[in-house]
Amino acid sequence: MTDSAAARAYAHVKTSIMTGSYAGGDLLTEGDVADVVGVSRTPVREALLRLQGEGLLRLYPKKGALVVPITAAEAEDVIEARALVESWAAPRAAGQGERLAVALEQPLQAMREHRASGDVGAFAEADRAFHELIVAVPGNDILTRLYRSLRERQICVNATAMRVSDERMDTALADHARFVELIRAGDGDGFVALTRTHLEHAAQHIRGAR
Repeated sequence: MTDSAAARAYAHVKTSIMTGSYAGGDLLTEGDVADVVGVSRTPVREALLRLQGEGLLRLYPKKGALVVPITAAEAEDVIEARALVESWAAPRAAGQGERLAVALEQPLQAMREHRASGDVGAFAEADRAFHELIVAVPGNDILTRLYRSLRERQICVNATAMRVSDERMDTALADHARFVELIRAGDGDGFVALTRTHLEHAAQHIRGAR
């Protein structure tokens, strides 16, 4: 077994779970994953154990690994935690001007590219990276770490909602472009207001997708 083989298996399964290629309730076997990734079963077993420790899989001896579904209650918890942190960060990040606007351009461009290619999982990940930049700006390491701890589940939840409706991706893309415009214009009140409506719309789409 090599570390690189285990890392490849881990990356494949984790990305597939977060983007919805492996959906909640799917049962994965070591053999199937090994065939897809092109490695032996031993590094796959190591990868699955690691993902079980992260709460993404539940292992059943001699049967396989169950992708842990996101429950309605867990989705609500993610929505509430995200809203608390992003609402706190918005007024503190609003005055950062061109420095923050430039940083946000990279994930915004990634969102545009993934929307054009129809890659919902990658779009959701770029969306998440955009908001993490805003959360990190005020410099509260505890809240930033809390927000980062939501990453996997937040991407899963968002990708599920976006698969149900292409309109969700278009709305999110328009909002994110507007966020950058407001930062550049120094419109703090507008930025905070958009954060509020953006979170409300995201919550509505997520609830509607379940």
